[in-house]
Amino acid sequence: MGRILDAWGIKGGLKVQAYSADADALFSAKRWYLKSTGPKPGQLQLAVRSVREQGEGIVAMAEGVDDRNAAEALRGHEIHIPRSDFPRTPDGEFYWVDLIGLDVVNRESQPLGRVIGLIDTGPHAVLRILPPGVEEPAKPDQERLIPFVGAFVDDVSLEAKRITVDWGLDF
Repeated sequence: MGRILDAWGIKGGLKVQAYSADADALFSAKRWYLKSTGPKPGQLQLAVRSVREQGEGIVAMAEGVDDRNAAEALRGHEIHIPRSDFPRTPDGEFYWVDLIGLDVVNRESQPLGRVIGLIDTGPHAVLRILPPGVEEPAKPDQERLIPFVGAFVDDVSLEAKRITVDWGLDF
């Protein structure tokens, strides 16, 4: 969801960088799970007291982080939040994490593959599809790319774990 950039102030504030332009999950979660990939790898839990926008960034306060030294010790930690703490999405909107792993079929029910990721192009997202029979893409041309827009996506069923698209096998 983001990472801790630095300390903020002298009372243990944390300057946070969100990995998404829509950081609602950071604001709504009461507990953050931190992971360090630095010289001292490890995991921590933080009980979040408050989160607010500060200029173009985010500042958070957490239990047990009461001074600048404690906040500086968390610099570089990545912030993870359980999926269950994400805010509910409006109908027709999805978190990318919910789309990964879904099977993709076309209108003729022909299997196109499985979603292995998404690409943000700015105007819209693009589904990265791994074709049936391919375990890991060895080359970029082994992936099928389908714009995640209404013109091509007919239906997303999280319950059925399937996305139906208007896309031919030969595209």
